Amino acid sequence: MSSATDPAARLVLVTGPSGAGRSTAIAALEDLGYETIDNMPLTLVPRLLDAEGWAERPLALGLDARNRDFTPEAVMTLLGDLTARSGAAPELLYLDCRREVLLRRFSETRRRHPLAPQDAPELGIAREAELLAPVRPEASHAIDTSDLSPHDLRAEIARRFGLHGAQRLALSVMSFSYKQGLPRGADMVFDCRFLANPHWVPELRPLTGRDPKVAAHVAGDPRYAAFLEQVLGLLIFQLPACIEEGKTHFTVAFGCTGGRHRSVTLAETVTRGLAEAGWQVSVRHRELERQGIAPGGQGNTAAMDEAAQ
Repeated sequence: MSSATDPAARLVLVTGPSGAGRSTAIAALEDLGYETIDNMPLTLVPRLLDAEGWAERPLALGLDARNRDFTPEAVMTLLGDLTARSGAAPELLYLDCRREVLLRRFSETRRRHPLAPQDAPELGIAREAELLAPVRPEASHAIDTSDLSPHDLRAEIARRFGLHGAQRLALSVMSFSYKQGLPRGADMVFDCRFLANPHWVPELRPLTGRDPKVAAHVAGDPRYAAFLEQVLGLLIFQLPACIEEGKTHFTVAFGCTGGRHRSVTLAETVTRGLAEAGWQVSVRHRELERQGIAPGGQGNTAAMDEAAQ
Protein backbone atom coordinates (compact mmCIF):
# COMPACT_ATOMS: atom_id res chain seq x y z
CA MET A 1 0.00 0.00 0.00
CA SER A 2 1.54 3.32 -1.05
CA SER A 3 1.67 6.29 1.27
CA ALA A 4 1.56 9.95 0.37
CA THR A 5 5.32 10.19 0.70
CA ASP A 6 6.09 7.26 -1.59
CA PRO A 7 7.23 8.04 -5.16
CA ALA A 8 4.43 5.81 -6.48
CA ALA A 9 1.85 8.11 -4.86
CA ARG A 10 3.27 11.27 -6.37
CA LEU A 11 0.60 13.49 -7.92
CA VAL A 12 1.71 16.40 -10.13
CA LEU A 13 -0.76 18.94 -11.53
CA VAL A 14 0.70 20.86 -14.49
CA THR A 15 -0.64 24.23 -15.59
CA GLY A 16 0.44 27.60 -16.95
CA PRO A 17 -0.22 29.84 -19.95
CA SER A 18 -0.71 28.37 -23.42
CA GLY A 19 2.62 28.18 -25.21
CA ALA A 20 4.69 27.86 -22.02
CA GLY A 21 5.42 24.16 -22.55
CA ARG A 22 2.74 22.17 -20.75
CA SER A 23 2.60 19.50 -23.45
CA THR A 24 6.39 19.15 -23.39
CA ALA A 25 6.34 18.82 -19.61
CA ILE A 26 3.57 16.22 -19.69
CA ALA A 27 5.51 14.19 -22.28
CA ALA A 28 8.67 14.44 -20.17
CA LEU A 29 6.81 13.20 -17.08
CA GLU A 30 5.40 10.30 -19.10
CA ASP A 31 8.93 9.37 -20.14
CA LEU A 32 9.93 9.41 -16.48
CA GLY A 33 7.32 6.76 -15.67
CA TYR A 34 4.30 8.86 -14.72
CA GLU A 35 0.82 8.00 -15.88
CA THR A 36 -0.29 11.18 -17.63
CA ILE A 37 -3.57 12.77 -18.70
CA ASP A 38 -3.60 16.18 -20.37
CA ASN A 39 -6.52 18.64 -20.48
CA MET A 40 -8.05 17.07 -17.41
CA PRO A 41 -11.33 18.73 -16.31
CA LEU A 42 -11.01 19.79 -12.68
CA THR A 43 -14.29 18.19 -11.67
CA LEU A 44 -13.07 14.78 -12.83
CA VAL A 45 -9.85 14.75 -10.80
CA PRO A 46 -11.46 13.60 -7.50
CA ARG A 47 -13.36 10.88 -9.34
CA LEU A 48 -10.12 9.68 -10.89
CA LEU A 49 -8.50 9.43 -7.47
CA ASP A 50 -11.49 7.53 -6.11
CA ALA A 51 -10.50 4.64 -8.37
CA GLU A 52 -8.77 1.83 -6.51
CA GLY A 53 -5.07 1.50 -7.17
CA TRP A 54 -4.46 4.96 -8.65
CA ALA A 55 -1.42 5.42 -6.39
CA GLU A 56 0.36 2.37 -7.75
CA ARG A 57 2.01 4.68 -10.30
CA PRO A 58 2.91 8.36 -10.05
CA LEU A 59 0.31 10.51 -11.79
CA ALA A 60 0.64 13.78 -13.74
CA LEU A 61 -2.42 15.74 -14.86
CA GLY A 62 -2.43 18.69 -17.26
CA LEU A 63 -4.86 21.45 -16.26
CA ASP A 64 -5.76 23.68 -19.20
CA ALA A 65 -7.18 27.16 -18.64
CA ARG A 66 -9.39 26.57 -21.71
CA ASN A 67 -11.49 23.95 -19.92
CA ARG A 68 -14.95 25.23 -19.07
CA ASP A 69 -14.62 24.43 -15.36
CA PHE A 70 -11.20 26.08 -14.95
CA THR A 71 -11.20 29.01 -12.54
CA PRO A 72 -8.59 30.08 -9.96
CA GLU A 73 -11.08 29.33 -7.19
CA ALA A 74 -11.69 25.84 -8.58
CA VAL A 75 -7.94 25.13 -8.74
CA MET A 76 -7.36 26.22 -5.15
CA THR A 77 -10.38 24.27 -3.95
CA LEU A 78 -9.08 21.20 -5.74
CA LEU A 79 -5.63 21.56 -4.15
CA GLY A 80 -7.22 21.84 -0.71
CA ASP A 81 -9.43 18.80 -1.26
CA LEU A 82 -6.55 16.70 -2.57
CA THR A 83 -4.27 17.70 0.30
CA ALA A 84 -6.91 16.53 2.76
CA ARG A 85 -7.18 13.13 1.08
CA SER A 86 -5.35 10.14 2.50
CA GLY A 87 -2.73 8.89 0.03
CA ALA A 88 -2.58 12.08 -2.06
CA ALA A 89 0.28 14.57 -1.96
CA PRO A 90 -0.52 17.05 -4.76
CA GLU A 91 2.22 19.22 -6.26
CA LEU A 92 1.28 22.10 -8.56
CA LEU A 93 3.81 22.70 -11.34
CA TYR A 94 3.35 26.12 -12.94
CA LEU A 95 5.09 26.74 -16.26
CA ASP A 96 5.57 30.46 -16.72
CA CYS A 97 6.80 32.49 -19.68
CA ARG A 98 7.31 36.17 -20.49
CA ARG A 99 4.55 37.69 -22.61
CA GLU A 100 6.84 38.78 -25.42
CA VAL A 101 8.20 35.23 -25.71
CA LEU A 102 4.69 33.75 -25.78
CA LEU A 103 3.76 36.19 -28.53
CA ARG A 104 6.83 35.24 -30.54
CA ARG A 105 6.03 31.53 -30.16
CA PHE A 106 2.46 32.02 -31.38
CA SER A 107 3.71 34.17 -34.27
CA GLU A 108 6.32 31.61 -35.30
CA THR A 109 3.84 28.72 -35.30
CA ARG A 110 0.96 30.83 -36.68
CA ARG A 111 -1.30 29.33 -34.05
CA ARG A 112 -4.41 31.07 -32.80
CA HIS A 113 -4.55 31.66 -29.08
CA PRO A 114 -7.20 29.38 -27.53
CA LEU A 115 -8.67 32.24 -25.46
CA ALA A 116 -8.88 34.58 -28.45
CA PRO A 117 -9.33 32.38 -31.54
CA GLN A 118 -10.81 35.20 -33.62
CA ASP A 119 -8.54 37.98 -32.32
CA ALA A 120 -4.85 38.78 -32.17
CA PRO A 121 -2.75 36.47 -29.91
CA GLU A 122 -1.87 39.46 -27.70
CA LEU A 123 -5.46 39.61 -26.48
CA GLY A 124 -5.57 35.91 -25.62
CA ILE A 125 -2.22 36.10 -23.81
CA ALA A 126 -3.48 39.02 -21.72
CA ARG A 127 -6.75 37.26 -20.90
CA GLU A 128 -4.98 34.10 -19.83
CA ALA A 129 -2.43 36.00 -17.72
CA GLU A 130 -5.26 37.66 -15.83
CA LEU A 131 -7.04 34.34 -15.35
CA LEU A 132 -3.94 32.55 -14.06
CA ALA A 133 -2.54 35.34 -11.87
CA PRO A 134 -4.07 33.98 -8.61
CA VAL A 135 -2.93 30.42 -9.42
CA ARG A 136 0.82 30.99 -9.75
CA PRO A 137 1.44 31.82 -6.04
CA GLU A 138 -0.08 28.45 -5.12
CA ALA A 139 2.53 26.53 -7.13
CA SER A 140 4.84 24.03 -5.45
CA HIS A 141 7.18 24.35 -8.43
CA ALA A 142 7.50 27.24 -10.89
CA ILE A 143 9.62 26.99 -14.03
CA ASP A 144 10.12 29.99 -16.32
CA THR A 145 10.47 28.53 -19.81
CA SER A 146 11.19 31.85 -21.55
CA ASP A 147 14.83 31.00 -22.18
CA LEU A 148 14.52 27.21 -22.23
CA SER A 149 14.50 24.99 -25.28
CA PRO A 150 12.24 21.89 -25.19
CA HIS A 151 15.38 19.87 -24.40
CA ASP A 152 16.23 22.19 -21.51
CA LEU A 153 12.70 21.94 -20.15
CA ARG A 154 12.78 18.15 -20.31
CA ALA A 155 16.08 18.15 -18.43
CA GLU A 156 14.66 20.45 -15.76
CA ILE A 157 11.58 18.24 -15.38
CA ALA A 158 13.84 15.19 -15.00
CA ARG A 159 15.91 16.94 -12.32
CA ARG A 160 12.85 17.93 -10.31
CA PHE A 161 10.52 14.99 -10.81
CA GLY A 162 12.74 11.97 -11.47
CA LEU A 163 11.63 8.95 -9.46
CA HIS A 164 14.79 6.92 -9.11
CA GLY A 165 17.78 7.18 -6.82
CA ALA A 166 18.17 7.73 -3.10
CA GLN A 167 18.75 11.46 -3.30
CA ARG A 168 15.42 13.22 -2.89
CA LEU A 169 16.70 16.67 -3.76
CA ALA A 170 17.19 17.86 -7.34
CA LEU A 171 20.30 20.00 -6.88
CA SER A 172 21.50 22.43 -9.54
CA VAL A 173 24.20 25.10 -9.72
CA MET A 174 24.17 27.95 -12.22
CA SER A 175 26.07 31.07 -13.25
CA PHE A 176 24.50 34.33 -14.39
CA SER A 177 25.12 38.00 -15.18
CA TYR A 178 23.81 40.64 -12.81
CA LYS A 179 23.31 42.90 -15.83
CA GLN A 180 20.76 40.41 -17.15
CA GLY A 181 18.92 40.14 -13.84
CA LEU A 182 18.70 37.64 -11.01
CA PRO A 183 17.66 34.13 -12.04
CA ARG A 184 14.12 33.25 -11.13
CA GLY A 185 13.70 30.41 -8.71
CA ALA A 186 17.22 30.52 -7.25
CA ASP A 187 17.22 29.44 -3.60
CA MET A 188 20.66 30.83 -2.78
CA VAL A 189 22.64 33.52 -4.64
CA PHE A 190 26.33 34.37 -4.24
CA ASP A 191 27.95 37.52 -5.65
CA CYS A 192 31.39 36.91 -7.24
CA ARG A 193 32.03 40.45 -8.42
CA PHE A 194 34.56 41.12 -5.65
CA LEU A 195 37.00 38.62 -7.17
CA ALA A 196 39.71 39.48 -9.72
CA ASN A 197 38.05 40.00 -13.12
CA PRO A 198 39.67 38.13 -16.06
CA HIS A 199 37.89 40.49 -18.46
CA TRP A 200 40.67 43.03 -17.95
CA VAL A 201 43.36 40.54 -19.04
CA PRO A 202 43.43 40.68 -22.87
CA GLU A 203 44.46 37.05 -23.40
CA LEU A 204 41.76 35.79 -21.00
CA ARG A 205 38.92 38.02 -22.19
CA PRO A 206 37.73 35.79 -25.08
CA LEU A 207 37.79 32.67 -22.89
CA THR A 208 35.22 31.49 -20.35
CA GLY A 209 35.39 30.43 -16.73
CA ARG A 210 35.64 26.82 -17.87
CA ASP A 211 39.12 27.45 -19.24
CA PRO A 212 41.92 26.42 -16.82
CA LYS A 213 43.76 29.71 -17.39
CA VAL A 214 40.69 31.73 -16.43
CA ALA A 215 40.01 29.47 -13.44
CA ALA A 216 43.61 29.88 -12.29
CA HIS A 217 43.34 33.67 -12.57
CA VAL A 218 40.15 33.75 -10.49
CA ALA A 219 41.59 31.31 -7.95
CA GLY A 220 44.67 33.52 -7.66
CA ASP A 221 42.65 36.18 -5.87
CA PRO A 222 43.70 35.91 -2.18
CA ARG A 223 40.04 35.99 -1.12
CA TYR A 224 39.01 33.10 -3.37
CA ALA A 225 40.01 30.10 -1.25
CA ALA A 226 38.25 31.34 1.90
CA PHE A 227 35.13 32.23 -0.09
CA LEU A 228 34.98 28.81 -1.75
CA GLU A 229 35.54 27.01 1.55
CA GLN A 230 32.77 28.89 3.30
CA VAL A 231 30.30 28.47 0.43
CA LEU A 232 30.87 24.72 0.20
CA GLY A 233 30.72 24.38 3.97
CA LEU A 234 27.42 26.24 4.13
CA LEU A 235 25.86 24.16 1.34
CA ILE A 236 27.00 20.81 2.72
CA PHE A 237 25.65 21.85 6.13
CA GLN A 238 22.32 23.14 4.81
CA LEU A 239 21.32 20.68 2.08
CA PRO A 240 20.46 17.74 4.38
CA ALA A 241 18.19 20.09 6.35
CA CYS A 242 16.46 21.08 3.10
CA ILE A 243 15.63 17.43 2.48
CA GLU A 244 14.30 17.06 6.02
CA GLU A 245 12.05 20.07 5.41
CA GLY A 246 10.62 18.38 2.31
CA LYS A 247 12.24 20.47 -0.42
CA THR A 248 12.38 18.64 -3.74
CA HIS A 249 14.71 21.00 -5.61
CA PHE A 250 17.40 23.51 -4.70
CA THR A 251 19.22 25.93 -7.00
CA VAL A 252 22.46 27.72 -6.13
CA ALA A 253 23.39 30.67 -8.35
CA PHE A 254 26.71 32.51 -8.74
CA GLY A 255 26.65 35.94 -10.36
CA CYS A 256 29.26 38.27 -11.79
CA THR A 257 29.12 41.27 -14.11
CA GLY A 258 28.94 39.49 -17.47
CA GLY A 259 28.25 35.89 -16.45
CA ARG A 260 31.26 34.70 -18.46
CA HIS A 261 34.30 34.33 -16.18
CA ARG A 262 34.13 34.48 -12.38
CA SER A 263 30.63 33.11 -11.88
CA VAL A 264 31.28 30.29 -14.35
CA THR A 265 34.49 29.30 -12.56
CA LEU A 266 32.75 29.30 -9.17
CA ALA A 267 29.76 27.35 -10.47
CA GLU A 268 32.00 24.69 -12.01
CA THR A 269 34.20 24.44 -8.92
CA VAL A 270 31.31 24.24 -6.46
CA THR A 271 29.60 21.62 -8.62
CA ARG A 272 32.73 19.46 -8.46
CA GLY A 273 32.97 19.99 -4.71
CA LEU A 274 29.37 18.95 -4.13
CA ALA A 275 29.81 15.90 -6.36
CA GLU A 276 32.91 14.90 -4.39
CA ALA A 277 30.80 15.22 -1.22
CA GLY A 278 28.37 12.66 -2.65
CA TRP A 279 25.65 14.91 -4.08
CA GLN A 280 24.11 14.40 -7.51
CA VAL A 281 24.28 17.87 -9.00
CA SER A 282 23.85 19.52 -12.40
CA VAL A 283 25.36 22.77 -13.65
CA ARG A 284 24.28 25.31 -16.27
CA HIS A 285 25.56 28.71 -17.37
CA ARG A 286 22.71 31.03 -18.31
CA GLU A 287 24.65 33.69 -20.19
CA LEU A 288 26.90 31.23 -22.03
CA GLU A 289 23.80 29.34 -23.18
CA ARG A 290 22.16 32.54 -24.38
CA GLN A 291 25.25 33.35 -26.42
CA GLY A 292 25.42 29.84 -27.89
CA ILE A 293 28.76 29.05 -26.30
CA ALA A 294 29.36 25.30 -26.29
CA PRO A 295 31.68 23.72 -23.70
CA GLY A 296 35.17 24.90 -24.50
CA GLY A 297 33.90 27.32 -27.17
CA GLN A 298 34.04 31.09 -27.46
CA GLY A 299 30.68 31.94 -29.04
CA ASN A 300 29.68 35.56 -29.54
CA THR A 301 32.60 37.22 -27.80
CA ALA A 302 31.66 40.76 -28.84
CA ALA A 303 28.31 40.57 -27.05
CA MET A 304 29.83 39.01 -23.99
CA ASP A 305 32.63 41.62 -23.91
CA GLU A 306 30.01 44.37 -23.81
CA ALA A 307 28.12 42.65 -21.00
CA ALA A 308 31.24 42.05 -18.91
CA GLN A 309 32.40 45.65 -18.79
